[in-house]
Amino acid sequence: MASSDTEITHSYRFFHVYKDGRVVLHFPTVEKIPPSDDPITGIRSKDVVISSEPAVSIRIFLPKSVDLTRKLPLLFYVHGGGFCMQSAFSSQYHNFVSTLVNEANIIAVSVEYGLFPTRPVPACYEDSWAALQWVASHSHGNGPDTWLNDHADFQRVFIAGDSAGGNISHTLAVRVGSIGLPGTNVVGVILAHPYFGGTDDDKMWLHMCPTNGGLEDPRLKPAVGDLARLGCERLLIFVAEKDHLMDVGKRYYEELKKSGWGGSVEIVENLGEEHCFHLFNLKYEKAVAVINKFVSFIKQE
Repeated sequence: MASSDTEITHSYRFFHVYKDGRVVLHFPTVEKIPPSDDPITGIRSKDVVISSEPAVSIRIFLPKSVDLTRKLPLLFYVHGGGFCMQSAFSSQYHNFVSTLVNEANIIAVSVEYGLFPTRPVPACYEDSWAALQWVASHSHGNGPDTWLNDHADFQRVFIAGDSAGGNISHTLAVRVGSIGLPGTNVVGVILAHPYFGGTDDDKMWLHMCPTNGGLEDPRLKPAVGDLARLGCERLLIFVAEKDHLMDVGKRYYEELKKSGWGGSVEIVENLGEEHCFHLFNLKYEKAVAVINKFVSFIKQE
């Protein structure tokens, strides 16, 4: 008979749960890299602690060409990782967001939110919203961070995320549309291979969120009312042909079109590609195409 410290009671895509309550992730903890001044691109980055309890921080990226007479679009980025892995400070996400900043000539904020099991869902949603509100507090030029005060155009705000971060980005857009984000105009939202309900991963999300509302929880299955009130003008969604989340991404696109939302939505299918392939080799031609689409979406007038 298996002892409680070795008996697995639940096995999910990203972790095992043991009888004694322990959660063991399948993937190693990601290595974090410090912010830096990139000598090649000229991009500067720095970390800011927004809250110590709960622990919420951000990494801000500033492009090389900045001046006080011309404000830059602001990208708020939410990393993926199944609500239990990855970091805004990993080399993977640092390099991706830095590339977007360089190519689009924008200022970017990448949020470091709480992860399961240390902080169960909905910490990821609440932390990201708190970070977005903190960023928006600079809209009148008198917030605590000078980079945001001096260089961010809060009438050109974009929210983006991949996988779990795409799911979180959706909830942020719903909140903006429902209760507002004073002093800002969220122009667009980008969801790259977003996670929503409708796959074998549903039970995993329900386990990570003890206060869940079941399979109809609007964070898992976006409600028509929420889709109709998304607080942005445009939305871009990517789906990948070999991704198990492709169908749920397409369903989101179709449901959004039918919801009565007044904005414009576009879907891009990454043929022959796996989930979040674009993050692993930023110079791969199809990853470059994804990056270029991000940039053109942000620059679109």
